[in-house]
Amino acid sequence: MDVENILVVDDEEAIREVVSTMLESKGYHCTAVSNGRAAQDHVKRTTPDLVLSDMIMPEMDGIKLLEWLRQYDPEVPVIMVTAIHDISTALEAIRRGAYDYILKPFEGHRHSRHFHRVRGYTPRSLRLHLEAV
Repeated sequence: MDVENILVVDDEEAIREVVSTMLESKGYHCTAVSNGRAAQDHVKRTTPDLVLSDMIMPEMDGIKLLEWLRQYDPEVPVIMVTAIHDISTALEAIRRGAYDYILKPFEGHRHSRHFHRVRGYTPRSLRLHLEAV
């Protein structure tokens, strides 16, 4: 089985570290960057199998990154991460092409369903099987 490559995009270093560590403990390869511009640079060099992106960041927010990704490579699934507990924010992300969204703060057992739903979504045949932490 090939290692799945996940790009974690968040301006909070602690969030990047927690998410990357959680995913790497399950066998995934993670690259973490602090904003949308850095994510663009990374995607231009190597296409990830999945992008987890915060919505509110400096330089380029998650929605602008999502729009760019939909143009650059529409097959890459994007899960948006937000601390804003407002359904309209989540719906806007979905409307613009996000596969799903996750609310902060992170609780590992709640994220399994997000990663399980990505399985089979893309032609890259993601085999994401993140178990509850």
